[in-house]
Amino acid sequence: MSTAREYHTAIILTNGYVLVTGGLSGSTELSSAEMYNPSTGLWTFTGFMNTSRYDHTASMLTNGNILVAGGTSDNSIILSSAEVFG
Repeated sequence: MSTAREYHTAIILTNGYVLVTGGLSGSTELSSAEMYNPSTGLWTFTGFMNTSRYDHTASMLTNGNILVAGGTSDNSIILSSAEVFG
């Protein structure tokens, strides 16, 4: 993983990869996402969410995209927003 993070969300994709989104790195809220390939053991940066968030949820949609929802951001503001990542 290129960025140490806690309070992130991880979800296993249909291809067996693991998508890790958001979280905290120290006191910095993250909007970045990384993908883990278990067969190679490598992490790849996959982009940014629209909003930095931690303590959020991630759910796979039927089209394979990931719905990222809720969580906390910007000095402990509880988020009511959601976004599709994929």
